[in-house]
Amino acid sequence: MTADAVGTVEIGGALARLRRATGLPVAFGGLVESGRPRIRISELSGTTTAALRSLAVTSGNGLGGKAVMLARPCAVTDYSSSRQISHEYDIQVAAEGIRSVLAVPVVVHRRVRGVLYGALRSADPLGDRTLGAAMAVARDVEQALVVRDEARGLLAAGRPEPGGPERGAAWEQVREAHAALRVLAPRITDPGLRAELLAVCGLLTAPRRAGAVTLAPRELDVLSWVAAGATNAAVAERLGLRPETVKGYLRSAMRKLGAHTRGEAVTAARRSGLLP
Repeated sequence: MTADAVGTVEIGGALARLRRATGLPVAFGGLVESGRPRIRISELSGTTTAALRSLAVTSGNGLGGKAVMLARPCAVTDYSSSRQISHEYDIQVAAEGIRSVLAVPVVVHRRVRGVLYGALRSADPLGDRTLGAAMAVARDVEQALVVRDEARGLLAAGRPEPGGPERGAAWEQVREAHAALRVLAPRITDPGLRAELLAVCGLLTAPRRAGAVTLAPRELDVLSWVAAGATNAAVAERLGLRPETVKGYLRSAMRKLGAHTRGEAVTAARRSGLLP
């Protein structure tokens, strides 16, 4: 999956969360196009027409363009009559029938990566609570993109060249990152974000082989830290488990993998695409 495709998935998933969090009936958004100072609206939720789909919004123009230029949230109570924005996109906005609109930029490492919009079909003020909820959704997207960016960077740095030796230190960093991400995932209450984080873990492993063994989540958590060189005691501390519980999960994983030692279990899991 390309970086743009990953970002589009994040934007699409965020729109439903934005509608739930704010109560706004309409949401849409998109990414900043690579090498161009504009966003392309690619994802729609709650719309009744396709008027906004694929609309290219240039930085500085309209509400979203203003949010991109300033790298901060912007809102208007009545889009078509607002004096706070320019009006290059009034036809598309009117066709969808939206009036009060907010635009929240998704900013990663001080660079705007996308914009999330929420809208009403009436000219009612959008209060601070609504704006704050929309900003919280945008922050979630930012965090997800940061994690994915870092995971891809680690993967690029550590992936061995075909026929060549593993770049030991970098690849060990990938393995530690994989284990740490698996520990973090259960702490995330939003099921969508949790699934996205586990998908990042998947980016760090080789493609799963047909008929490969399936491990329970905790078995894989334990084996991830064992692969990174942690002792049972250290694994127990990181996962908040008792050492005997860690041993139980490890024994179960070894049995499923047909392994007799920790090292054999790790090797088998890597060959099956369960571990990086």
